[in-house]
Amino acid sequence: MFKPLYITSVHFFKFAPQYKGAVQVSDDWFLFLNLFGVAFFAVSGTLMAYKKDVDGFGVVVLASVTALGGGTLRDVLLDEPVFWVAQSDYLYATYGAAFATIALLRLKSNLHGNYLMVVDAFGLGLFNIIGIEKALIGETGMVIAITMGTTTGIFGGLIRDVICREIPMVMRGELYATACLCGGLVYAGLFYLAVPYSLCILGSLFTTIFLRLGALHWNWEFPIFRRQIGDIDKDDV
Repeated sequence: MFKPLYITSVHFFKFAPQYKGAVQVSDDWFLFLNLFGVAFFAVSGTLMAYKKDVDGFGVVVLASVTALGGGTLRDVLLDEPVFWVAQSDYLYATYGAAFATIALLRLKSNLHGNYLMVVDAFGLGLFNIIGIEKALIGETGMVIAITMGTTTGIFGGLIRDVICREIPMVMRGELYATACLCGGLVYAGLFYLAVPYSLCILGSLFTTIFLRLGALHWNWEFPIFRRQIGDIDKDDV
């Protein structure tokens, strides 16, 4: 059973000292979430390949970089073995999801373009929590864990969009990386309050996915700069 964590606000963002006690509890959850996250992003990469009329081996490349790119960067930054090299199950999940999506598209080629955005939102939420979990298991502070969650969530999609010469979703106006950050803060808050472990995961997951889908449906944005009519265009400076 996951033991309650009692940590002061001073130590909260530095390191949660008893997190190691939850590692054994989280193993099955971690593998489950990671495989599903990889599969969702592999589907996202395959749908982008379909949208861009990529054929042949290029489809597998896009699916792979989308599914594995964020986690690879995370593991390199944390000085951990790269997850898909250490455990080949993630490659099987990537290729299986890609080929299943290809088969579905061959049977039903009129899928709406919004499928890509929805699948990407679920992958974003899953990879965000995976990055947070792996960083905490590695005994990092909470701020680093939230950063690793965001990195894991956005980087694969960023590579995918750059390869396809699209404006990366993380660079657009609607919530994307901000959804990851909010999900990470929800996880941190629940974690601090010693909420049961599974609820920390579900709370973060729900927050990230809800904000991302809300941004897609209602055009939610988090503008940094306020622009007014008559402002000098930055490109003209």
